[in-house]
Amino acid sequence: MKNQKTLSTKNSQLTYDQAMARVEAIVQQLEQSEAISLSEYKQLADEARQLLAFCRNEVEKISKEFTDTH
Repeated sequence: MKNQKTLSTKNSQLTYDQAMARVEAIVQQLEQSEAISLSEYKQLADEARQLLAFCRNEVEKISKEFTDTH
């Protein structure tokens, strides 16, 4: 995981908005899927956790930039 404006995942670059959209899609998939295997559940949960950590880092960086300039 990178501490930049993009997150490298599966050979693609994700922005904050794309990462959040993917998290929302994962949540919907977990809520709507009755026949999900434990390993798939774990994989999706791990992906969501990484994406949320990336998003949290982006928000913290922007907040720090804002408070440093004001």
